[in-house]
Amino acid sequence: MAHTLPADLRKAITSTPRALTTWEDITQLARNEWICWVTSGKKAETRSIRIRKAISKLKGGMRRPCCWAGCTHRLK
Repeated sequence: MAHTLPADLRKAITSTPRALTTWEDITQLARNEWICWVTSGKKAETRSIRIRKAISKLKGGMRRPCCWAGCTHRLK
């Protein structure tokens, strides 16, 4: 199941060419991991921090969020 890319994360990714390059190169499962990681924060402040971190990591070529248990929606 593909997660819907939220508007705020989409804007951040598409306005950062190096992050977009990585985003376009990763699998749908990896995209789901990033989306789920960003949206799983309970506070708006946490979400903003995670978006900034995601963009930084994607710009550096990181393909999945580090040190996170993973998307809770993944089928086992």
